[in-house]
Order: sequence, then C-alpha cells, then structure tokens
Amino acid sequence: MNRFLRHCVLPVLGCVILGACSTVNAPPAPSLESGARWGVLAMRNDTETPLAGNRAIAIVDSVLRAQGISNLVVAPAAVRGDVLTDASDEQSLTKALAWARGEKIRYGIAGTVTEWRYKVGVDGEPAVGLTLQLLDIESGKVLWSASGGRSGFSRESLAGVAQELVQKLSQPLASAR
Repeated sequence: MNRFLRHCVLPVLGCVILGACSTVNAPPAPSLESGARWGVLAMRNDTETPLAGNRAIAIVDSVLRAQGISNLVVAPAAVRGDVLTDASDEQSLTKALAWARGEKIRYGIAGTVTEWRYKVGVDGEPAVGLTLQLLDIESGKVLWSASGGRSGFSRESLAGVAQELVQKLSQPLASAR
C-alpha cells in the first residue's frame, strides 16, 4: 500500500494541487554570446489545429522578450511559410535561415508544435506540446533543444497554458546569456 501511495496517488495529487500537469525536458543551454541578435524563425505545426505554429511564434516572442532577450526579431510571415497553411516543411526553415543570415542574426529559435487543443470531454482542458531548438544561424546547427507538454484545467486558456510551458522551456536560454 505504501508503494501504491508513493508511486500512484501522490503524483496525481501533486498535479491537482499545483493546478495542472506538465512534463518538461529543458537541459542547460550552452554559453551564449551576450548582445547577439536573435530571431524567431519558424514553428512547424504537427497538429490538426490551423495556425498553431503562428500562435506559438507570438508566445515565444513575448516570453523571450520578458526574459530579457530584447535584441529579437521575428521572421516575416512570407519567410516562415504560407499564413493559411502554417509553416510545416523544411523549406520554411531553410528560407527562414537564409533570411536570418541576411539580417545578421546570430541565434535562431525554431521548433515544432506537437499539441495545441482543448481536450474533448466535459471539462475541455487545454493541452499544449512544444519543442524548441536554438540554432546557430551561420552553420544551421542545433545548439540546444528542449521539449515539453502541459495541460491545464477547464477554466484555463490555451494561450495561458502555452505561455507557462514556453517560460519553463526557455528558462535555460535566459540564464545562459
């Protein structure tokens, strides 16, 4: 019984007390050049929710700015991909990297939206899943990567849940500058 409480009941109770459940894998970021220009490039939409990538880009932009990354620009929609269908292929990232090189950007943020919805059911809880990658613009290499998912309660907004997840995922980047 003691093992059952420790491994099953307490984690569920912890989620209820904290208000929502989340899983985050965000390792420490490498040492980053201070004062460098950053760009939010493209977020691939692997969900059935239209424009989830564009919504995620707006949240990533605002969270990074709030964390003190002020020398930040967002790639124009024409560079990121078709606004109606969302950035969903490698061509969008290739175009965004080319744009960033032309803009003299040092670091780029890209990623994938893996979940962006209200769960089906009586409560309709918001659920968000994201991966973020920090890219060296010159080489195109991935310098850092994080992934996570978060769900909230029925009265929480999807954007609020996404913002909390992005804050947790990007915290190592803010600390590394």
